[in-house]
Amino acid sequence: MPDRLLAEGVEASLGERLVSARPLGGGCIGEVYRLKLAGGTPLVAKVDREGTSHLEWEAYMLRYLRERSSLPVPEVLHCSERLLLMEFVEGESRFSPAAERHAAELLAELHGIGAAAYGHERDTLIGSLPQPNPWTESWVEFFREHRLLYAARVAHEAGRLPAEVLRRVGRLAELLEELIGEPQPPGLIHGDVWSANVLAKGDRISAFLDPAIYHADPEVELAFISLFDSFGEPFFERYAEVRGIGEGFFEVRRDLYNLYPLLVHVYFFGGGYLGAVRRVLDRFVSL
Repeated sequence: MPDRLLAEGVEASLGERLVSARPLGGGCIGEVYRLKLAGGTPLVAKVDREGTSHLEWEAYMLRYLRERSSLPVPEVLHCSERLLLMEFVEGESRFSPAAERHAAELLAELHGIGAAAYGHERDTLIGSLPQPNPWTESWVEFFREHRLLYAARVAHEAGRLPAEVLRRVGRLAELLEELIGEPQPPGLIHGDVWSANVLAKGDRISAFLDPAIYHADPEVELAFISLFDSFGEPFFERYAEVRGIGEGFFEVRRDLYNLYPLLVHVYFFGGGYLGAVRRVLDRFVSL
């Protein structure tokens, strides 16, 4: 028997009867289901029974990308405090070299969508963690205050980042200007490109899922992709052909930018991610 919240939500919002709901894996926000409606239409639903996961923020980000970019993302069909309904997109998180090159072209185009400053018109999410996005003219200031120091602070307040590591992040933050140099102009990024958040059908990317958008130095996106090996050499070769990759990215800036997602993962999961944070800090800040 379908879940009552799902069944009533689908009928009230779409006027169709829910036939079945099958749990899907992935995502930090709520429970995820593949739905089948009486008319045969497949959908994806996210359910937040406590009303604390900001489903409307995810709906906003998906709609923003559909309206302002060519990045393929699922269409939002309904959103309320506890229920998000989206179109089901076929695909799998396995990528041929041609699919990786297509991903590079799509993200290079996305990164070309500029803004007058770094940040965004509103705060967004990474997983279920709010991302503060005040418009900021200086990338160093934005990344220092609203990414590194912010993520370190919330991880510390959650009891997962020791005080001595918090202090070392603060010392590294003071060195950012000389380490980062002059970045690229602000570009719109997806913000959470790991393999489970991308679907491919054959040699083409069919969807990017679970965005964490804001306007950033686009190298932040490239760093994150390399952190979890979302894509490999075909992606980076094609991206470099389309937009270029600045000197010093792989040697220095990649590790610096990946401190932010590593700190976010410490906030969510603790454990081995703390060791990864320490290893990055060891490169740039003495004990």
